[in-house]
Amino acid sequence: MSYFHPVTSVYIHIPFCRRRCFYCDFPIFVLGNRTNPATFPPVVEYVEILQEEISLSQGTGKPLETIFFGGGTPSLLPVELLGSILDTLAKKFDFAADIEISMEIDPATFSLEQLQGYLSAGVNRVSLGVQAFQEPLLQVSGRSHTVKDIYQAVELIQGLGIVNYSLDLISGLPQQTLTDWENSLEKAIKLQPAHLSCYDLVLEAVTPFGKQYQPGKKPLPDDETTAKMYVLAGEKLALAGYQHYEISNYAKPGYQCRHNRVYWENRPYYGFGMGAASYLHQQRFTRPRKSRDYFAWVKEGCQIDVEKNSLIDDLLETLMLGLRLAEGVSLPAIEANFGSEIKKAILEVLEPHKQRNLVIIEGDSRVRLSDPEGFLFSNLVLTDLFDRWQ
Repeated sequence: MSYFHPVTSVYIHIPFCRRRCFYCDFPIFVLGNRTNPATFPPVVEYVEILQEEISLSQGTGKPLETIFFGGGTPSLLPVELLGSILDTLAKKFDFAADIEISMEIDPATFSLEQLQGYLSAGVNRVSLGVQAFQEPLLQVSGRSHTVKDIYQAVELIQGLGIVNYSLDLISGLPQQTLTDWENSLEKAIKLQPAHLSCYDLVLEAVTPFGKQYQPGKKPLPDDETTAKMYVLAGEKLALAGYQHYEISNYAKPGYQCRHNRVYWENRPYYGFGMGAASYLHQQRFTRPRKSRDYFAWVKEGCQIDVEKNSLIDDLLETLMLGLRLAEGVSLPAIEANFGSEIKKAILEVLEPHKQRNLVIIEGDSRVRLSDPEGFLFSNLVLTDLFDRWQ
């Protein structure tokens, strides 16, 4: 349960992008092809406001164990500005000696000197947004990089001796075939990242993809093909030595993303920046998604007025997030936090799914989804759990 944990994680939203990808609904600020964001007033102003928000936060008595720079494209942020954000955090929070500082980066958005600067500032884990290894798929997705850019980016990462790096891939893209997906997996594995995230395309209504395509209809792969893509990823990555530790994430031993586990374990975290979400004191709060509104909110003192999660809200979030993990959810923790009757009811709801081999119940110890069947049909399992308490 989140409120039994100290707050030791921070998410920082860096909203700047060269362009908006056709599947993206994140709060971003499009820079176009400006070569020097360091002198672009909106970038400088945003970082100043972000630092002001951090300075106005309550802080915590525990050292930070993880920081995650997400976006957007954080690698468009000049080194000196990223360093100033970390300096502001360090003034407000203590840092654990083994802190994980992750940063999302995109091909063709950083140089060797820039990456060296990020490392010198404290970044020790990077996540490279690859998405696909086929030029037509990159173009149809609105990505601003090429396949050549991917290899050049990995060369820079490996050249600096960065072992803890991740690659992102997307399945279910328009015109993507099972062969395309297999090819992307093989090329990613050959690069030997410590971590791989394999996401299935989600059609958000407000995006170009969401307006243009219907789920399961051409040119999108059909449901049977996307299911085969999911299974194929698990098989190939397992053979290559990756652990399938979360529904969409795979890691070599010792390289799971510590920050993202905070979300899946329903632990509290700070979120700073435009559109960023935080979870503190059993309260979830999302900041304004537009820069003008976010700036005004910070200038007004970052006032938060939200209701606390109910016990049932926390229960459902614990189940929804925890069942994404390969190890699932601890039944003793459920009983301790929500009571024996709740635990009994959960097991009753899950029994039919156990019979269908979608759910594995390990005595009185844990409940988890099977891999791959349970992960593929996780929405069915979660729908029944939500229906039981709503």
